[in-house]
Amino acid sequence: MSIFTLLFPDFSLILIGFLLARHSHWGGHFWAGVEKLVYFLLFPALLFYTTARTRFDFHATGHLLQTGMIATIAGMLLGWLAKYLFKTPPRIFESGVQTAFRFNSYIALAIASRLAGDQGTALMALLIGFMVPLCNMAAVYALAHNSGRLLKEIASNPLVVGTASGVVVSLLDIPLPEGIAATLSRLGNAAIALGLLAVGAGMKVSAIHEAKGIAAYFLSVKLLALPAIALLLGRWLNLPALQLQIAVIFCALPTASSAYVLAARMGGNGPFVAFLISASTVLSVLTLPLWLALVH
Repeated sequence: MSIFTLLFPDFSLILIGFLLARHSHWGGHFWAGVEKLVYFLLFPALLFYTTARTRFDFHATGHLLQTGMIATIAGMLLGWLAKYLFKTPPRIFESGVQTAFRFNSYIALAIASRLAGDQGTALMALLIGFMVPLCNMAAVYALAHNSGRLLKEIASNPLVVGTASGVVVSLLDIPLPEGIAATLSRLGNAAIALGLLAVGAGMKVSAIHEAKGIAAYFLSVKLLALPAIALLLGRWLNLPALQLQIAVIFCALPTASSAYVLAARMGGNGPFVAFLISASTVLSVLTLPLWLALVH
């Protein structure tokens, strides 16, 4: 399967979502509802279903998790370096630093599924399950150093709950009844399509007039530095071909669309983060094929 064929359906859905949001006149409430449906029901169902049906060998996937963890932590450190490299208002940095290491799970699972079916989806879900708590803690810490709700937010995160529950079912070898499995499968199929439409609907492509330097820096860290680190580290650890592809794709993803919600909810600079999310999504149309070509 060519890289163009692999990525075309996913980016087409993002474009369709972008166009629908601007020309359908369905209103912001409709798209907010779609995003909530995906985030709280469809997406956790997909994560649970794929992980519950996978027989995990943590000895075999340990190096994959190490690669994802080290690259993500490197992204956090490089992101925080911007605090000393650029003279910008503190809230610009605190709001934007999360975009240097957070990732769009919708695009992650869509590409993994197209690349290697359930096996690719399960490996990506494993990475997501381990990295979501880490990235959320770092993002919340940047915006509120003394937040008392941090652990509660992580424990109740639907992505973490879905993945962790699926891993437990898999490790205990609990069979899924056929009717429940079929229902979860259909929910998961809907999650990818609606999730990508929601990504497109949430894009804001207006020009940015402040903090251009730090914005370019955050985008470069996320789309170029992190996948380069994952590629070098994965080859050094001799990751199997599919695991190397999953690790590099994971690190090359555009930043999470939920970064805007977090920044806006915690009094950060929402418009700045919205621009970074949209810019990283658009630029990933160019950078993701590049990284996929390097590991194919």
